[in-house]
Amino acid sequence: MRMNKVAIIGLGYVGLPLALQFARSGVGVLGLDIDGVKTAALNAGKSYIAHVSGESVAAQRAAGRLEAATDFARVSEVDAVILCVPTPLNVYREPDLSYVLETGAAIAPHLQRGVLVVLESTTYPGTTDTELREVLEAGSGLRAGRDFHLAFSPEREDPGNPESKVASIPKVVGGFTPACLEKAIALYQPAIANLVPVSSCRVAEATKLLENIFRSVNIALVNELKVVYAAMDIDIWEVIEAAKTKPFGYMPFYPGPGLGGHCIPIDPFYLTWKAREFGQHTRFIELAGEINTAMPDYVVNVACQALNEDSKAINGSRILILGLAYKANVDDDRESPTYKLIAKLEARGAMVAYHDPHVPVIPRTREHAEYAGRTSVAAITPEFDLILLSTGHEPYKVFDFSAFAIPLVDTRNCVPPANRPAKYFQA
Repeated sequence: MRMNKVAIIGLGYVGLPLALQFARSGVGVLGLDIDGVKTAALNAGKSYIAHVSGESVAAQRAAGRLEAATDFARVSEVDAVILCVPTPLNVYREPDLSYVLETGAAIAPHLQRGVLVVLESTTYPGTTDTELREVLEAGSGLRAGRDFHLAFSPEREDPGNPESKVASIPKVVGGFTPACLEKAIALYQPAIANLVPVSSCRVAEATKLLENIFRSVNIALVNELKVVYAAMDIDIWEVIEAAKTKPFGYMPFYPGPGLGGHCIPIDPFYLTWKAREFGQHTRFIELAGEINTAMPDYVVNVACQALNEDSKAINGSRILILGLAYKANVDDDRESPTYKLIAKLEARGAMVAYHDPHVPVIPRTREHAEYAGRTSVAAITPEFDLILLSTGHEPYKVFDFSAFAIPLVDTRNCVPPANRPAKYFQA
């Protein structure tokens, strides 16, 4: 039942690494995306994601196992279609399935009998076997589970972690029917070392939400403790390092200036929204969201305190933020808390610049289009009133701030003691 060719729709931080892994496994890959810049780059053997090497793209292009296009009608050529499209929140912080459903509608007329469609985008339980299924059936005239196969398999990506490889990350797979599950297992088996079959699409969808809610809740816990311990003049980072020595019953999580990335700030709210349909209230999840959402305000207050102790007001101050990416050593700026820090500082009258070796120019994004085109300063200098470290990139861990006379607010415990200036603050 080995599949010869697969289409992957959405060639971003999830879709591109997955496409390359399938290609390396000997499966022909058709990458589809509405962004012609991305498809042109891949067809030229180039990568547009920092942690995905151009050499790996060029190698699969040369081997004839990878091509990219913008014509979704070409799904008629493949044995399986995998959807890796965004699932954001709308302005009311409710699930926005438009990318999933519009993609489903676009491919439906071109589905062939026997094809497998897999959704990998994180969503609430029931999306695959209700909303997506209905769109696919209406547009194709085919029946899921009878004429075509349908499954859900959540993505598990850890950008910036060199030990994280698509092939070695266990992959959960749930099918609409037992036959759909069997087909999905056959799809992923050549590319993924360890598959974890579950009884339904809904179980697979719920699994992904549990993983990200677990992180959200525990990050909220250490964020709250950071504020509490700071009031007690206790270093939360020293506490975490000591707690890590316990070999059982404890897993370290780390505080920060707020949540970032496409998963943790968004996915828990998919469940809170869906739970209301069943008369359930997710108080624990919502409380964690409140705590994490409040962290940028806490950081701004610490920055104000640092300026006050330096006899300066935030209004009119020049502030340099270090790190625009949401995570260390990647170029992914989606939902980065740095954007919230910029907005809050500028609302108080500060003049804000940023430095990030991974994001030299702010791209146009759905959430922060107003910042598009801003460029990173070329170098870190003391020609500011305050420096605020938001992302713990490796260069910041070795940069020597010790001679700087201005305050440094470090939200990641990134700067080692020997490199800290005299006016050093943790937030």
